[in-house]
Amino acid sequence: MIAGDTMTKFVFDLDGTITTVETLPLIAAELGLADEMKLLTDLTLSGQIPFAKSFKLRYLVLRNVPLKRIQDIMASVELDGRIVDFIAAHKKNCAVVTGNLDCWIEPIVERLGCESFSSTSELDANNSPVLTKILDKGAAIRELKRTCDKVIAVGESFNDVPMFEESHVSIAYGGVHKPVATAISISDYVVFDGGALCRLLKML
Repeated sequence: MIAGDTMTKFVFDLDGTITTVETLPLIAAELGLADEMKLLTDLTLSGQIPFAKSFKLRYLVLRNVPLKRIQDIMASVELDGRIVDFIAAHKKNCAVVTGNLDCWIEPIVERLGCESFSSTSELDANNSPVLTKILDKGAAIRELKRTCDKVIAVGESFNDVPMFEESHVSIAYGGVHKPVATAISISDYVVFDGGALCRLLKML
């Protein structure tokens, strides 16, 4: 039923939801700054630093890593196989909504093969990405709602809250991180296992 129902959209956060790790600290390891990047990422996920301000800082650090190297790292990031299989079976009904940068996550998006919304960039003369717009997750959901009867969102961090607020159904997912309290408080469901998550999605 799900595969034939193009009026429902299953929307997934990327880092810590589809991926089994946060990706930006992996890239920062190339510069010897993995611990510093993890701290900044953790503060962002918990809502102690606004996402837009944090992402600008993280982008300014990571733009010094060659794009090809970043994409190689992204291509090797471990994904939750159960969620990947769910998306593969229902590609037309799935989307990724992430604040991560479009050109950085390109290998993961290509592997998933579904619609995606992300922060955007343009490449300069040195083939380095120049950040042009940081994604508003709430705005992405509003855009999807123009063509869908129901949007079901899955995420875990503070920057997923705008996505939850705009979705018809929201699921706080703790497969990698414990969902933040704010996300749990406004979610319709809380799930801590990828298999249980996919079973729930099939019922919805």
